[in-house]
Amino acid sequence: MNLPLYIQIKQKITQELILGRWRAGDLIPSEIELANNYQVSQGTVRKAIDVLSSEKILVRKQGKGTYVTTHDEEQIQLRFLRLTSSKGQKEKLENQLLSFNKIKPNAYVAKQLNITTNAYVYQIKRLLTFAKKPLIFDEIFIPVANFKGLTAETIIEKKGSLYRLYESEYGIQMLNAEEKIKAVQATDEVAKYLRIKKLFPLLSIERLSYTYDERPVEWRLGLCLTNDYYYKTELE
Repeated sequence: MNLPLYIQIKQKITQELILGRWRAGDLIPSEIELANNYQVSQGTVRKAIDVLSSEKILVRKQGKGTYVTTHDEEQIQLRFLRLTSSKGQKEKLENQLLSFNKIKPNAYVAKQLNITTNAYVYQIKRLLTFAKKPLIFDEIFIPVANFKGLTAETIIEKKGSLYRLYESEYGIQMLNAEEKIKAVQATDEVAKYLRIKKLFPLLSIERLSYTYDERPVEWRLGLCLTNDYYYKTELE
C-alpha cells in the first residue's frame, strides 16, 4: 500500500535533513521551491511541513519562512525540561560538570542506546542549580562513535544546553524523548552534591532522547529535589 503523497514528501525532507543539506537553524526553501523540486503541488508540501512542524523538526516564523528547529532558541532549549517551580514557571538552570569519563556501558544502558556492551560511551555527571542551590544530579551516557573528540573542556566551554552542543559541534539534533519517572532515595554520592541526607526522597527521571529516524543517542538519569518543584506535562 502506497503512503499518502504528503508523507512521502515528509520522508524526503527528513532524509535531506539526515544528510545534512539543511542544518539546525537553517532556512529551508519555500513551499513553491520544494514543490518544484519534488514535482508535487504546493498543498502537498504544506501538509508535509505541517507534520514536520507538529513534530518540532521544523518551525514556521511568520513573514520569514520555515526553519530547521534549533536548541539555540530558549523555548526549544527548555522543551524537554518538565521540572517546574511552585510559581508555575520553568527555571533557567546553571550547570556544573562533575566528571567526564570514557567507559563501557552496562547491559541496560547499552540496550537503551542500541549498542553493544563493548562499545564505548562518554559518561557525564553534572549538577544543575537554580539561584546557586542544587536541584538536579544528572548522569548522562552518549556513544563515543557519535561524539568523537568530545572533551570535558568542550562541555565546560560551551556551557548551557548539551543538546545545543550536540547540534552545533556534531550536527546531531535531538527531536523527541521518552521518560520514565519514579521515586527513589539518595545515594551517598547524590546526597553529597545535592546537600541532603542519604536516603532523602528524590524524583528519578530517566530519559532516552532520539534524533532523526528514531535513533537513540543519549540516555540520562536526572535525580531531582522536589521541595519547591513539581513535574509538569501536557496531555493530548
